[in-house]
Amino acid sequence: MTLKLGVPSKGRLMDKTFEWFAARGVTLRKSGDEREYAGAVEGIAGVDLVLLSAGEIPRDLAAGRIHLGVTGSDLVREKLAGWDSRLRELARLGFGGADLVIAVPQAWIDVDTLDDLDAVAAAFRAAHGQRLRIATKYHRLVRDFLRQHGVADYQLVDSQGATEGTIRNETAEAIADITSTGETLRANGLKILSDGLIHSSQATLFRGRRRGWTEDQREAFTALEAKLDL
Repeated sequence: MTLKLGVPSKGRLMDKTFEWFAARGVTLRKSGDEREYAGAVEGIAGVDLVLLSAGEIPRDLAAGRIHLGVTGSDLVREKLAGWDSRLRELARLGFGGADLVIAVPQAWIDVDTLDDLDAVAAAFRAAHGQRLRIATKYHRLVRDFLRQHGVADYQLVDSQGATEGTIRNETAEAIADITSTGETLRANGLKILSDGLIHSSQATLFRGRRRGWTEDQREAFTALEAKLDL
């Protein structure tokens, strides 16, 4: 059996991943059929390319359906509880960078820290009889972060569209979202809390920790490890 390498199936993440491997003497190629989520790996024997959405890669790694995978470090932490006992980080690839942050309306001039947010949340509940809403796609990461920092009296609301627009649409009072420059947040009248950085994400190569690799798979990994200088 071959070693399966999962890579994002489209967009800048795929292109930059292909470039990263090519710079180290390993060529990744998509199948000629755009509907086929497979490809070839040249420059190393015994490795197959599997094209997946970046969001699928963490769970497929943990389940052993693929052995290596490139995805955002934020997605691994969000989708896998106890991720570091299930996956091992092999290399940070230096692209796909973005920060997951807590942001609030700029009009909240007295709110700059998580302690301030906690106080506002308590006042909001006292005044309105309901918890302050924080819109996000990253429920696990945000909940863990706020618990660690003692923020209570809030509820997370799911955001499947443009998270930064939820405050203007009055479906949330604050947000937790990914940003590269902060420009979109500022354009929507939002500011990042001074201590509101939850996670700095980037594209990362992970290995699954599941046992049961064949000798051929172990040999292919050792060869790939040497080629990529991991």
